[in-house]
Amino acid sequence: MLLTNRVAIITGGAVGMGRSMAHKFAEEGCSIVISDISDSSGRKTADEVSKKGGEAIFVQCDVTNNSQVQDMVNTAISKLGKIDILVNNAGALGTTWSLEEVSEEDWDNILDLNLKSVFLCCKAVVPLMKEGKYGRIINISSMGAVSPPRSVVHYHAAKAGVISLTQNLALELVSFNIHVNAIVPGPIRTEYYEPRLKNMTDAQREDYFVTKGKTTPMQRMGKPEEIAAVALFLATEPSSYITGEAMNVAGGLPLMALVI
Repeated sequence: MLLTNRVAIITGGAVGMGRSMAHKFAEEGCSIVISDISDSSGRKTADEVSKKGGEAIFVQCDVTNNSQVQDMVNTAISKLGKIDILVNNAGALGTTWSLEEVSEEDWDNILDLNLKSVFLCCKAVVPLMKEGKYGRIINISSMGAVSPPRSVVHYHAAKAGVISLTQNLALELVSFNIHVNAIVPGPIRTEYYEPRLKNMTDAQREDYFVTKGKTTPMQRMGKPEEIAAVALFLATEPSSYITGEAMNVAGGLPLMALVI
């Protein structure tokens, strides 16, 4: 197996892409720390992994809170002994998007959740990775950071910051055998879309996802498992000569979809 004897923290690991990564990594022998603000969903995913024969613990954590991040890392060390892999997946879009709609509080909250959290988690974990002379950090950005389909000023700014932070850390940490890369997802069918779909019928939801998929050259939305597969690559030996990359996993975006 590709991740035997490795330990990973996955933030936002309860649902969606994080949940898929937890399952994928565990299948390859990795011990998983599932971090999420949702207690019930996080425990459910940890139980799912354990029932399939993997090793997983859940740590409830608000990744915008430095004290809670430190507690999460301390729990990982006390229970699993080390941290080899960090996946900074936690994030959210928010409910207001345009410049005139977004308040200062909205801006701060979305920047904290999508960018500050990556900084805090890396700052807590990197000294341990340096001590172990090994580390793989995978940060989740967004296609909106490089090719926004519409204005979502705070979220896209934060996700662009994730790419810059990834590149800076990759340069800073390369001599310590710590590789830092980012995944730049396109439209992936996850719970991410639930706030805007909650009043739709099942048929309307399916129409929404079909239409959303047609914005990509591949003419479909991605699956969480497809992000998890790329995360696994970046966490394992086949990617040993890669650091500082922001890898598009977006059905061909930002290429323009052909409209006939």
